[in-house]
Amino acid sequence: MNPYVGLVSSLRAAWLTGKTRAAEHRVSQLEALGRFLDEKKQPILDAMASDMRKPLFEVELSEIIIVKNEVNYALNNLSSWMKDEGVDKNLVTQLDTAFIRKEPYGVVLIIGPWNYPLNLILVPLVGAIAAGNCVIIKPSEISSSTEKLVAETLPSYLEKDCFAVVTGGPAEMTQLLENKFDYIFFTGIPQVGKIVMAAAAKHLTPLTLELGGKNPCYVADQSDLQNVANRLVWGRCFNAGQTCVAPDYVLCSAETQEKLLPALRRAITQFFGPEPRESPDFARIISDRQFQRVRALLGSGRVAIGGQTDERQRYIAPTVLADVQPSDPAMQEEIFGPVLPIVTVPSVDEAIAFINRRERPLAVYVFASDSKLVRRVLERTSSGGFGANDTIMQMTLISLPFGGIGNSGLGSYHGKFSFDTFSHRRACLLRSMGLETMNALRYPPYSQRKMGLVLSTFKIKRTGTCTLL
Repeated sequence: MNPYVGLVSSLRAAWLTGKTRAAEHRVSQLEALGRFLDEKKQPILDAMASDMRKPLFEVELSEIIIVKNEVNYALNNLSSWMKDEGVDKNLVTQLDTAFIRKEPYGVVLIIGPWNYPLNLILVPLVGAIAAGNCVIIKPSEISSSTEKLVAETLPSYLEKDCFAVVTGGPAEMTQLLENKFDYIFFTGIPQVGKIVMAAAAKHLTPLTLELGGKNPCYVADQSDLQNVANRLVWGRCFNAGQTCVAPDYVLCSAETQEKLLPALRRAITQFFGPEPRESPDFARIISDRQFQRVRALLGSGRVAIGGQTDERQRYIAPTVLADVQPSDPAMQEEIFGPVLPIVTVPSVDEAIAFINRRERPLAVYVFASDSKLVRRVLERTSSGGFGANDTIMQMTLISLPFGGIGNSGLGSYHGKFSFDTFSHRRACLLRSMGLETMNALRYPPYSQRKMGLVLSTFKIKRTGTCTLL
């Protein structure tokens, strides 16, 4: 028998009581999540230092503050989000009440990855709680210290009959997915996303897939190359490059490549010193397997900057690969490490064509002084998000949806988009028992007169058009 049948059933029983639908319950659980972040701050810092030597600054910025902002934003706006949304009515329903009610799906499964092991389970959890669901959280076993912390401490803050944490690896996740959930939220790689989607399809369960891909970054000839380098190095090396929205490769002209390389070298030295291995501000690769995978990509093109590795520390230096070919290994998979390949192209049109020949990424970046060129790249490419003259920063805006398209994902979240993701929009029409004379127009026996009257009350006419003679 599946070991999680009882757990899922108990959460469904709790949800069916209706307790999670109450605004008071949602507020209390969001406030409890906020207390978890405040009271467990030091253990969180310690766990992430253990998992990947993540700098305190980066943990604060990407794991704690972002989640706290989501909690506070939800608390500030929950009452307005929960309100029924009135809609336009036709002539027949003018005396009736029509609205959209945002209802919780029920029992939700959130599966998180290892690279941002707190952010990427708690931010969707905020949306699931705000929408009134019961939730099972499955953190990644690869970030083992953070997984242990979440499993041992988070349940004491949330109501145990409505929320649960399940630990383990692929076998446990497979068994979890055999159960019927009302919604699934998965963050990870496309290959596993397909497995999750197939499992969801067996129960016709709706889902969100937050995946990844190779995020291109076009650097125009007319750019402030030192500013470009600073922002590229920060985006590529934050969390040692283990970020799904990091710039994955650069597209630029051969001339710009040669000018950009010394600027990138200066940025790396300024950020991490002459020996980045000794910097307290540079994280490590999460596991031996990931270290070996990223190290194998260093044979692409030529190592123009960095390239040093230390297997014992799982250290890979901030590295720039120049003259990389589209067929090289570094261009065949998402890098997920502090390695930045540069592929030369003769023009922005060639860069756009290069991007469009590949799977649609989670983000497209462009650096250019010319705003028309920026707009050109924006209008002629497709991606989950877009950033001009910076990297990663688009995902810090709680007012923007975060998600992919095609191979990089399905659905979005952050802020109100999280609430919407975990809410079913229920169409509601409340009518009177009277006024049957008006309703009789739609009943058999039909007639031309009835048809004319009914159509006149239902028909929508196009407005604001004119005919050129």
